[in-house]
Amino acid sequence: MNKPIEIAIEDLDLGTPAALSESTVTVHIDGTAVEVPAGTSIMRAASLAGTQIPKLCATDSLDAHGSCRLCLVEVEGRKGTPASCTTPCQEGMSVKTQTPRLDKLRKGVMELYISDHPLDCLTCSANGDCELQDMAGVVGLRSVRYEEGSNHLAASKDESNPYFSFDASKCIVCSRCVRACSEVQGTFALTIAARGFESKVSPSEENAFLDSECVSCGACVQACPTATLQEKQVIDLGVPTRKVKTTCAYCGVGCSFVAELRGDELVRMVPDKQGGANEGHSCVKGRFAWGYATHSDRITRPMVRETTDSEWREVEWPEAIAFAADRFKAIQQQHGMDALGAITSSRCTNEEVYVVQKMVRASLQTNNVDTCARVCHSPTGYGLKQTFGTSAGTQDFASVQQADVIMVIGANPTDAHPVFGSRMKRRLREGAKLIVIDPRSIDLVQSPHIRATEHLQLQPGTNVAVVNALAHVIATEGWIDEAFVQERCDVASFNAWRRFISLPENSPENLAEISGVAAETIRSAAATYAKAGNGAIYYGLGVTEHSQGSTMVMAMANLAMATGNIGRDGVGINPLRGQNNVQGACDMGSFPHEFSGYRHVSDETAREQFTALWGVDLREEPGMRIPNMLDAAISGNFRGMYIQGEDIAQSDPNLHHVAAALSAMDCVVVQDLFLNETSKFAHVFLPGTSFLEKDGTFTNAERRINRVRPVVPPASGLAEWQVTCALSEAMGYTMDYANAAEIMDEIAALTPTFAGVSFDLLDERGSIQWPCNEQAPEGTPIMHAERFVRGEGQFITTPYVPTDERSTRKFPLLLTTGRILSQYNVGAQTRRTANTVWHAEDILEIHEADAELRGVADGDWIEVASRAGSTRMRAHISDDIPAGVVYTTFHHPVSGTNVITTDNSDWATNCPEYKVTAVEIRPSSAQAVGM
Repeated sequence: MNKPIEIAIEDLDLGTPAALSESTVTVHIDGTAVEVPAGTSIMRAASLAGTQIPKLCATDSLDAHGSCRLCLVEVEGRKGTPASCTTPCQEGMSVKTQTPRLDKLRKGVMELYISDHPLDCLTCSANGDCELQDMAGVVGLRSVRYEEGSNHLAASKDESNPYFSFDASKCIVCSRCVRACSEVQGTFALTIAARGFESKVSPSEENAFLDSECVSCGACVQACPTATLQEKQVIDLGVPTRKVKTTCAYCGVGCSFVAELRGDELVRMVPDKQGGANEGHSCVKGRFAWGYATHSDRITRPMVRETTDSEWREVEWPEAIAFAADRFKAIQQQHGMDALGAITSSRCTNEEVYVVQKMVRASLQTNNVDTCARVCHSPTGYGLKQTFGTSAGTQDFASVQQADVIMVIGANPTDAHPVFGSRMKRRLREGAKLIVIDPRSIDLVQSPHIRATEHLQLQPGTNVAVVNALAHVIATEGWIDEAFVQERCDVASFNAWRRFISLPENSPENLAEISGVAAETIRSAAATYAKAGNGAIYYGLGVTEHSQGSTMVMAMANLAMATGNIGRDGVGINPLRGQNNVQGACDMGSFPHEFSGYRHVSDETAREQFTALWGVDLREEPGMRIPNMLDAAISGNFRGMYIQGEDIAQSDPNLHHVAAALSAMDCVVVQDLFLNETSKFAHVFLPGTSFLEKDGTFTNAERRINRVRPVVPPASGLAEWQVTCALSEAMGYTMDYANAAEIMDEIAALTPTFAGVSFDLLDERGSIQWPCNEQAPEGTPIMHAERFVRGEGQFITTPYVPTDERSTRKFPLLLTTGRILSQYNVGAQTRRTANTVWHAEDILEIHEADAELRGVADGDWIEVASRAGSTRMRAHISDDIPAGVVYTTFHHPVSGTNVITTDNSDWATNCPEYKVTAVEIRPSSAQAVGM
């Protein structure tokens, strides 16, 4: 069951996209009848009938173009030879794809292409993987009659992009790359420059690829039928010979990829056309930035040391496990069971996370387990569970294609979730309206062919005020969907909410000065959303990482319920998860108060089920959250921690506090790929596995469970779940699994929403969205379709409470943070790839007025100080942010961004308030110093 699934080398390309019509027509292709949806191209119908018509400009990921003239066919009763890619099927149509006339025409077309193409097939890096070469063979071209004349054989190469090469001498100007950039990615970075014989593919304004608007998503490389656009890895290593399907380990979109190898060496990652989340698209990280897995910094042997002042000592696995177990046992004997705890990782598989929380509860006999979701999306879990009854988003990603209005709040999809961002942009280009609520002018506010209908550029920390104002307008203007509320929601809670939200204190006029958003802008946005046929809300960490994060999630849920935008395609409340398995880590019972499936540890029925299967009595009192564990460590009551794949000494807020807590512990065990900031405080380092070595599942932001298959063996010799199980056994509790599939079987046995999930099912279906059980054996793309999980939707009043973190004379600016396209989270992975060419350091964006007032020029080194600490970084003058607000990322430990973020947190979940920190800046001659 652990054997990798081998994917057939030849993936069928049907030439043109599928038609969406529900009616069908029957056509005859070379005498064979085939029934297809109305609007299907002849080319696609022929492919479905088993006949592959020659083609170059056509591919089923792009709209038909009809430029290569290779796919000509004969249609009975029609003159000429129409292009099969652009000709739709009609009832009773009779088509011939092979005739002497067509053979002659196709050979002539191909001869023209080859006459202006290097004749170096045998030495070309794409030999055996080139559609031009294949089509020349298909049409039977053996020689070229034309003498050498004007050509493009001396055209230069563009090697500027670190991941792929552009060889203009091999370009046939089929426009597939240009169309992929516009139709699939939506960046419009490529064009066909000039006309006629001088036509050529060119990055925008004829820059080099690296200097253009290209975002290196790889869509152009994937679309290219020749060696014009090709991965440098393929050029260096050769064409792949085998494939394994797996899942990307970056953001919560959860893209499916086909890893292509030569022997045991990975050559390239190709986005899977059948991937439910990405449907054949990718971003620069998933497509290209996987080299960290073989980086020289990888730690592949366990290490131990007596004190953090000592040098690391490499040891074998048994000694490392025994060392950690002995330390943990000593802590338990001296300080009790609750002196230990663990943090699970959202970069690990469901199976790896599950065994860690099981070890904590069953072996360590405590509920002190938490996850990195604490510092990102814990308010999502709390807020959606209170209102809807389940801690997850409501839609699948494809649902956005049915949205009439899209509201993006505190998220930057084109940078943080770029594949979904491209899907969203496609819908916006088709006519959907867009409302952006964000302090920054993100790319979606205005980019090629997209402009937001409204941009509510609010002050950081005033999310709840703005959404309350939107709801106030909807309630007082009579735009509530009364029928939906009466049928689907708790009426008493709705009436209480309606009285609250209609109060003058929630009016746009009253909140305009607080939020910084004009009343008329809020009223316009409210009308746009409320009057939409389908209104969808997508949000990110700009919602949750606030002192009122949970309140804001509930406010958005109120808004959706009040307008009836729940339970069907094109609507919903959709959190865009930051890391690849944030949803899964939460699902697996990583919170101190919940078992897997979000059942409270005090629930006797649930506890009895776990006790029966695990064979050990379990605690009914919730354990400590991450902030509580750190506080208890400083006070001397918490002495040891197992940290799975998280760098809390870089990613958590108020890093001086984190460092003090880690320094106070007797035993810190870190399991990761690289020595990181947290490992400076560790006594045991257990090598982790990259996603290329993992066997298990990830669960993405749309609740889609995807298989992660091992592409190469674990560099350390052990899977991470095996290491955790070994530690548990050394502590006295045996967790015995033959493989990751058995762990999933146990998860399914104990987790109602996963009851129908197995590796066999996922191998058969590709992926599935929970709940998957007897009631929903094929999964659940859309939640709350007929009723809410809790029964009736619960409205909750959401008063706006200003954050304690406010600008003062000493700290007059408000800092907010976010991510950038090329880097990921704390940068441990992407900083060890060529992605650093786009973002080599964290910089501080500052408005021109604020910079001028402080004597700061673009590129200057500046000191950034808050009441928690200070750091240094370069300044970048930007009009993407309003005066009074500054912005930076947190991808580089040297900048130590979280040295200055405070320990303010969400009132319900302790999620840190990363998005609002009062700071002051001043010029500095020194460079970044970090902690």
